[in-house]
Amino acid sequence: MEINNPEVLAEVKEAFAQYEKALMHNDIAALNALFWNAPLVIRFGPGQNLYGIEAIAAFRSARVGGSPKRILFNTVITSFGRDFATANTEFQREGAPVPGRQSQSWIRLPEGWRIAAAHVSLLGEGN
Repeated sequence: MEINNPEVLAEVKEAFAQYEKALMHNDIAALNALFWNAPLVIRFGPGQNLYGIEAIAAFRSARVGGSPKRILFNTVITSFGRDFATANTEFQREGAPVPGRQSQSWIRLPEGWRIAAAHVSLLGEGN
């Protein structure tokens, strides 16, 4: 298996950038489109365990104002073969006392790269 094929890595980096742009602009249609349209897709976030695209879309629609503005750092994207990749990043939300982290599993589908699983959490005190 080839890890970090430059062509595949560029595609996933572009999809990841599209996601971040959509998130910062609260583009709900784009955000929903970047997730796998399936009941098996998962998004865990601070206060949510969302199973299936319908639950994820409902969360996005109900989130007044969208995601707080943030900056990313320590982003690592790794591709495994031609059809799977991971994206992991840390972020700092404006005015937030603690940083957060985000991980995504991306899969190549006929319609393009889509998030199959995502996890967002905020660092707290403790181990």
